[in-house]
Amino acid sequence: MTRKEWLAALVQRRGSVVVLALVVVVASVAFDSFPTLGNAQNIAIQSSFLAIVALGMTFVIISGGIDLSVGSVYALGGVLAAYGNQWGGLVGLLLPLAVCGAIGLLNGALVAYGRLAPFIVTLATLLGARGLLLAITDEGSTTRLMARDDWLTRVGQGTFLGLGIPVWITLALFAAGVVVLQRTRFGHATLAIGGSREAATLMGLPVARNTMLLYLVSGLTAGLAGALAAAYSASGVTIVGEGLELEAIAAVVIGGTLLTGGAGTVGGTLAGVLLLRVIQNVINQIGTLNPHYQSVVSGAFLAVVVAVQAYLSRAYLRGGRR
Repeated sequence: MTRKEWLAALVQRRGSVVVLALVVVVASVAFDSFPTLGNAQNIAIQSSFLAIVALGMTFVIISGGIDLSVGSVYALGGVLAAYGNQWGGLVGLLLPLAVCGAIGLLNGALVAYGRLAPFIVTLATLLGARGLLLAITDEGSTTRLMARDDWLTRVGQGTFLGLGIPVWITLALFAAGVVVLQRTRFGHATLAIGGSREAATLMGLPVARNTMLLYLVSGLTAGLAGALAAAYSASGVTIVGEGLELEAIAAVVIGGTLLTGGAGTVGGTLAGVLLLRVIQNVINQIGTLNPHYQSVVSGAFLAVVVAVQAYLSRAYLRGGRR
């Protein structure tokens, strides 16, 4: 590759980190309340739940798929955690993991073995998970509370070394995600499947099995994030998660993962999540802007990122061909 093409590939993969650093520096200079410890802690805890969902989404998108059900599965996980918590924290944690994992497994089986389009399959389970949530909560009229002295609630609300325990759980999961994607056969197979499913099949890779496992992971991460969010608020709120799947996709794409699959990084996704939350925080710092502008800014930023990604990808591919 030429120097220009090498730089294009680097910006595509690491550009979100640079932009995040620039936004943080500008916001720190512009707003006195932004670079405070309390604000940093708030951004970290609010980012953790979306980040866990986006982690599972990263693997799915790298493989060339998509999972639109994670928002509803996230909300369902929170409600199930609050519902199961009446029998103890262990049930409150395992119940959402079991149900949400089953939904992810169903998505994977239909996509991998049923050969159905991921968009349609996960759209159907989005509606199904939301319907199950409404059935459990009497059409959203019942909000179950969690005991504040239970260990699961203490995990959601506790802190360690100045950061919330959910933040540490998120960091541990991302560290594991980096190892899995870069150092394991499963991660290499995921990249190969996203690059070319036909070529991966000819190479003898277990494409169907890996695809099913990827959607299982996506369901588990969404359910875990929902359970931690419920523990943080000590309640199973029924209205959360709407549009979360779009935020997760946006964070993954902003982080440098191609929507077409075959390329992406776990660290980039974390930077994408933080960038979205920092932008929202800056809008709140301004105070005079309508909160709905958060969606406008995020959408415009995502459109710019996708356009830049497309240009950089073409430059990178031209270098690869040479």
